[in-house]
Amino acid sequence: MSDEKPQKVTIGFAGGPVLSARVGPSALAGLRQALGGSGWHDLEAEDATIALQLEKVVYVLVDSDSHRVGFGG
Repeated sequence: MSDEKPQKVTIGFAGGPVLSARVGPSALAGLRQALGGSGWHDLEAEDATIALQLEKVVYVLVDSDSHRVGFGG
């Protein structure tokens, strides 16, 4: 990966299992473009390449950058 800041994504699959990974913006954009397609998609994560069967992906949750520490609001 280059200087892209990775984001945590959680990918849900048909049948219930989930997978969490940290991916850069271009890898996330590539995944979003591939969703709805068929076959396999290689997702380049921070520390691995993940092969996803696109027909089994039911959601992709992208964590926002705004994390809060402590109590209150």
